[in-house]
Amino acid sequence: MPGSTNPLTRVLVLRRIEVLTQSVVLLLAVAWLKIPLDVAPMMLVIALLAAVNLLTRWRLDRGGPASEGEVFVHLAIDAGALGVLLYFAGGSANPFVSLFLLPPTLAAAMLPARYAWAMAVVTLTAYTFLIFWKLPLPPPQGDLAQFDALLARATGGATEHAIHGSGFALHILGMWLNFVISVGVVAFFLTRMAAALKQRERELAAAREAVLRDEQILSLATLAAGAAHQLGTPLATMAVVIRELELNHGSGDAELREDLLLLREQVDRCKQTISQILASSGHGREDSLGALALDAYLQHVLDEWQLIRPHARLSASWQGAQPAPLIAADRTLAQALLNLLDNAADAADANGAGQEVLRFSASWDADACRIEILDAGSGLAGEAMQRVGEAFFTTKVDGGERSGGLGIGLFLTNATLERLGGRVELLNRQQPPGGACTRVTLPLARLKAQH
Repeated sequence: MPGSTNPLTRVLVLRRIEVLTQSVVLLLAVAWLKIPLDVAPMMLVIALLAAVNLLTRWRLDRGGPASEGEVFVHLAIDAGALGVLLYFAGGSANPFVSLFLLPPTLAAAMLPARYAWAMAVVTLTAYTFLIFWKLPLPPPQGDLAQFDALLARATGGATEHAIHGSGFALHILGMWLNFVISVGVVAFFLTRMAAALKQRERELAAAREAVLRDEQILSLATLAAGAAHQLGTPLATMAVVIRELELNHGSGDAELREDLLLLREQVDRCKQTISQILASSGHGREDSLGALALDAYLQHVLDEWQLIRPHARLSASWQGAQPAPLIAADRTLAQALLNLLDNAADAADANGAGQEVLRFSASWDADACRIEILDAGSGLAGEAMQRVGEAFFTTKVDGGERSGGLGIGLFLTNATLERLGGRVELLNRQQPPGGACTRVTLPLARLKAQH
């Protein structure tokens, strides 16, 4: 399972640094400090570490998870390689012996406690072995020997540090370099771990918000299904009564006949909506429309909306490569767009601009469709800009013939578009006559019809 969150990947990154650092230190010790080390076996150990790293990287790239035991084995290999290198370079007297702290530290950070304690036993055993069995580190020569004598005189520790076969200056230099390496490794991994924890917290927060939103949607769906079931009988009764009124009173009065026709169309529309709610429950896609070109699908939605709002003035425009991509969208997407059109028309009516043209424009490419709905309403105030899209928050108020909203239309629209990977934005228009701009961005990957 390759990736930055895979513990074995982090071990491989550390091993690259380890191989590079060991090679540089060995080169400096032999070429600059003139320390006569047994270079051949030490270079062989470093080469084997590099080979293990390459093989492991190749295995991860081919796929397959890395188990906790595998990560532990790789940390043990690193500890063993360090022990062999220290065996040829003074054993426990070498200042780099404190690097044995890194494997158990990494095991404690990435693995369960039993692996951390096992790694502590491995490194302690290696450290103890190097106290009694090792090749002594030859004493410093040349400039380093003079520096060693200077430090010993300055600290008054010539006798105290005589036990260090490699000299006091080499020990001080090694401890400094060891500190630099340890600080760098600890800082690198702790910052990466902190960033990973913050990312995980953000993901958990987003997941909690999604769960709360889904719970609200589920409760609304339950209420909608119950309401649809209960409204079926009254609507059927209304349809029968309207039909009787048409037969008995609609033949001589043209105005009454027109009103009864409008009532029957509205009742049929309500019955159709309820049927769609009940029929689409549990279905991911509705195939009643089949595969349609994107522009044809949008035109179908606009035609449906014009039946609902016959007096609204609408201007539509398309921009995109022809032929438009084929999509097979479910009913929820059409309902989301209808909600946005209703909101735009209601905003214009509330502002006394009901006769203004509502502008609907769509553009697309191979990847996404972008829709803008421009209304001539009063725009969005500060509070509305912050809370728009929340469940049960609405800017519509009762007034005259216009009823207030329930505050769920834009909430459900947001949920639908996010489920499809899209988003909706509401902005205030700067150009006259003002109003709001509703912008929808919808990726087409989930909508394209499968041939």
